[in-house]
Formats: sequence, structure tokens, C-alpha cells
Amino acid sequence: MADAQEKEELYALDISDVEWLSAPGGESEDRVEIAYLPGGAVAMRSSADPETVLRYTEGEWRAFVLGARDGEFDLH
Repeated sequence: MADAQEKEELYALDISDVEWLSAPGGESEDRVEIAYLPGGAVAMRSSADPETVLRYTEGEWRAFVLGARDGEFDLH
């Protein structure tokens, strides 16, 4: 789990020039976008609310992706 200093540094990064990526396909206004940050970190936002950005350390992002691949977030 990320420590407080690591998260503080992550949120202090200037991400104004990052490239936001989303899954190909639909042109819906409501999609999830991610941006890769230094050190393997990732930023995530909703295209419907681009001002609200969450940031994840490399370890947090890895845990999320592995969980998604394992079906932890499948709809029931």
C-alpha cells in the first residue's frame, strides 16, 4: 500500500500536459480515461467530469488491473 508521502508526491505532479487515453469504440461522453505518469503511476478520470482526477501509484494500479483480470469487478 502506498505511504502518505508517496501519495502526496503523486498528487503534486503537474499533469496538465498528459495524454488521456480511453478504450476505443463508442463516442459516449461518459467514459473512463487514464493517463500514464512517471514511475508507473496512473491518473484516472471520467470524461463527464474531467476536473476530478484520481491518481494511483504503480502498486495500486497493478493491484487493480490484476483484480479486474481475475474477475473481482465483474457484474453479478
